[in-house]
Amino acid sequence: MADKQGVYHIMKTEFDIEAILKKGRLSNELDYERVLVAERKLRLLAKEDAQFTTLRHQLRLLLETYELGEWSDPDSIDDRQLIQSEKAEFIAEQERQFMETRKRTIRNRLKQLELTQENLGSILGHRSKTHMSELMNGIKPFTLKDLIIIHRLLKIEISILVPVFLSDSDQKRVKFAVDKLDKPMVKLAADDLLF
Repeated sequence: MADKQGVYHIMKTEFDIEAILKKGRLSNELDYERVLVAERKLRLLAKEDAQFTTLRHQLRLLLETYELGEWSDPDSIDDRQLIQSEKAEFIAEQERQFMETRKRTIRNRLKQLELTQENLGSILGHRSKTHMSELMNGIKPFTLKDLIIIHRLLKIEISILVPVFLSDSDQKRVKFAVDKLDKPMVKLAADDLLF
């Protein structure tokens, strides 16, 4: 059972719009920055498919509510808040770049194999063209099973498909636990640190 929870936790490093919408609010700067990225993607996708317009509108409302609560009073903004904002923006940009690289790599490999995104959706068991578009654009997270199939079918390195970065809280927890062990040879790889 521990393996299943570990895999679930790994995959939750990917942003999930549905979870944010279900919660009904943005609770921190990282959520805010991630929703900004998603909203920009949806602006482009809405031109191709009107179904994305409603989702984009819902995200805009969450953004506006968060901005009113956190950024509307210039006198209450302090250095800590600005640092958190910069850090969240950096992390969200790293995640965006990861998603873009993954999408580009999958599309290039599909093209080489003379397959379409719709063909891939069918192989993965996703019948909806819209759902497949959401997965490819990082609007919804792929399941681990999807990514393993893509890895094995398209021969794409798993490190391109599965995000291997850690959340700030996980990095701190691991660093604390490692420091407590006092084993100098055991440490988190530098590329796991985002900021």
